[in-house]
Amino acid sequence: MAGLVSIPKPTLERLPVYYRVLVQCREAGMQYVSSSELGRRSGFDNAQVRKDLNHIWSGGRPGLGYEIDKLTSCLADFLGLHNTTDAALVGAGRLGAALAGYQGFAGYGLNIVAVFDSDPEKIGGTLSERPILSVDKLADIAERLGIRMGIITVPAKAAQAVADTMVSAGVQAIWNFAPVCLQVPKNVLVRNEDLAAGLATLSYHLKELDPLTNAMS
Repeated sequence: MAGLVSIPKPTLERLPVYYRVLVQCREAGMQYVSSSELGRRSGFDNAQVRKDLNHIWSGGRPGLGYEIDKLTSCLADFLGLHNTTDAALVGAGRLGAALAGYQGFAGYGLNIVAVFDSDPEKIGGTLSERPILSVDKLADIAERLGIRMGIITVPAKAAQAVADTMVSAGVQAIWNFAPVCLQVPKNVLVRNEDLAAGLATLSYHLKELDPLTNAMS
């Protein structure tokens, strides 16, 4: 995985999209796919597809395109999808429940092995057949199990403390759904999913398309 250092972040974020499309193509019985077809299905132009894939793959065949099985396997190896990553999820609310119950993560090597919360009414219950543990046990369990990924779905005011506990327990990657900018050491990667910002972007787009709103502004 040392090659990740030289891969631009936008390219790295597109690679899983290509992987998902390739899996769909393979399930449809396709053996080859051209860069233009892969781009069309992925939402990117073919020049971008070729540029991105050239970072990790040079096996395209003239007149046929990319061999789907080999490219899919190459992407899975590069992204570490063949390796199961155990994760701890903190926050057993509705969003946490949705993530814990999403079976599609298995195809990307993610295994949520423990769920934590601070609510006494939730502790001792279950979430998608996983016991809900007290957040006070997070550090000990994460360290004992060697968990390297954490998922945060707690309110903003609690997120930094949770992140600090994760880092102290050896977590190296955090998937953050709390609407707050986490402060972590440079060796810890944080991926923020700001749902409110995404909604605001969509709402702004709808406002721009509304002729009545534009006429009044």
